[in-house]
Amino acid sequence: MDIKQKLEILGDAAKYDVSCASSGVNRSGKSGALGSTSKCGICHTWTDDGRCMSLLKILMSNVCVYDCAYCQNRRSNDVPRASFTPREIAELTIQFYRRNYIEGLFLSSAVLGTPEKTMELMIYALQILRREYRFGGYIHVKVIPGAPSELIDQIGVLADRVSVNMELPTKSALQLFAPDKKHEAIIHPMQYISDRCDETALERRKSRFAERFVPGGQSTQMIVGASRERDLNILRLSEGMYEQMKLKRVYYSAYIPVGNHPQLPALITKPPLLREHRLYQADWLMRFYYFKANEIVTEQNPDLDLELDPKCNYALNHLDLYPIEINTADYEMLLRIPGIGPKSARRIIAARKYGRLDENGLKKTGAVMKRAKYFSTVNGKYYGLHSFTPDVIRCLLRDGNGNGQISMLDDIKQLENEQKEMILINSNTLVPLLSGANAYAEAEAILHS
Repeated sequence: MDIKQKLEILGDAAKYDVSCASSGVNRSGKSGALGSTSKCGICHTWTDDGRCMSLLKILMSNVCVYDCAYCQNRRSNDVPRASFTPREIAELTIQFYRRNYIEGLFLSSAVLGTPEKTMELMIYALQILRREYRFGGYIHVKVIPGAPSELIDQIGVLADRVSVNMELPTKSALQLFAPDKKHEAIIHPMQYISDRCDETALERRKSRFAERFVPGGQSTQMIVGASRERDLNILRLSEGMYEQMKLKRVYYSAYIPVGNHPQLPALITKPPLLREHRLYQADWLMRFYYFKANEIVTEQNPDLDLELDPKCNYALNHLDLYPIEINTADYEMLLRIPGIGPKSARRIIAARKYGRLDENGLKKTGAVMKRAKYFSTVNGKYYGLHSFTPDVIRCLLRDGNGNGQISMLDDIKQLENEQKEMILINSNTLVPLLSGANAYAEAEAILHS
C-alpha cells in the first residue's frame, strides 16, 4: 500500500475524533528551525464531514485490538486497514507544512498491539519532527488509555496539547460497549497529566529554563447518544473534570451509528446533533458564565430543552430573579441575562462609571436586545411584553427548526384550538382572543398592517 492510499484510509478514519483543539501556546520561530505557533490558536476550516483542514488530522493506525461496539475501527468491523510508520508521519507533516497546507499535526491512533507499543511509535514520530526536522509548529496528540506514566512524561514535552478520550460518560456504559477497556485506565492518565502540569508550572515560576509539559493543557471527548445517560449526568461529569483535572475543553460528539448492537441505536437512527449543540451551549455556561450543572438541569428535569437554549430555559424557570436592572446588577448577575455575554457585561460595567445606561447605550454594548429585553429593565423601564408571561416568552424565544424563527399565524391557530386567553401578534403586542374566524382575520389584518 502506498503512502497516498494510507493517507486516504487513515485521514478518513480520523474524522470521528472531534477533539481537535487550537494551540493556546506561544513558540516563536528560531534560526535553523521550521515553523512556530501562536497563543491565539490555529484558524480552523471544517469540511462537511467534520474534518479540520488546517491540521494534518490522521490516525497512526486503524488496526485495533479492541472491539468497542460504538467504534468504526473496532476489531470485528470489516474496513480497510492501514498503519503509518513514524518516519512516514514526520515526512508527511513536513511536506504538507512546507506547501502551506497545514499549520500543525493532530495525531491519534487505534490500539496497535498494546497501549505501550502504540505510544512508543507515536513518541518516535514526534521525536523525528521535533529533533531531526526541528519542527516548531503545533502538535496535538491523543494519549492511549492505559499508557504508563513514563511514556506520558515523554510525549508531554514533545506535544503542545494532549487529550485522553473519556468516550462514554459512565463506567457501566464503558463495560457494556467496550469490555476490553477499563474506566481507571482513562481516569489515571488524565489525573497524572493534570498533576504534572501543576508541577511544571511551579518549576517554571522558579526558572524560565525549566522544561515545559503540555503547555496547551489537555482536553477530552465524550460520545453522546450511544448510551442512555441523561444530560445531567454528562454535565456533572464535565463539571467535575473542569474543576479537578483543569481540562481546557470537553468535546461532545453525537453518536453516528456504525454497527449493530442490541443496546445501541439502530443504523437508520439520525445522530442527535441538536442535543450535541445544546450540550456545547451548557458547557459554555459552565466555563464562562459561572453556572453550575445543577442549575442548568435538575433531578426533576434531567435533560436539556431542545427547543430553547439553556440560558433562556434557566431564566424562564427562575422568573423570580427577573427582570434584572442593568444599571445596578453586578457582573455575575448581568451574565444571567439572556442576550448578554462576558464582553457585553464588561462593557456595561465600564460604561456605568460615566453615567446610567439607557436603551440605546445598552444596544451599543453589544447586548442582543431581542432576548435581553424580556429579562431586564433599563432605568426601571421594561421593554419586553406588556404581560410577563413565561409561556408567551418561551414561544417567542424557541428555536423552531434551528433558525430561531417561528410562524406567528401558526401559533395563533394553535392558541385558538387550545382556547388560550391571549394570542401572540408580534414581539410587543398582545390582543384578547376572539372567537372563530374573526380572531384569525383580525390577527392577519394586524400583521399585514
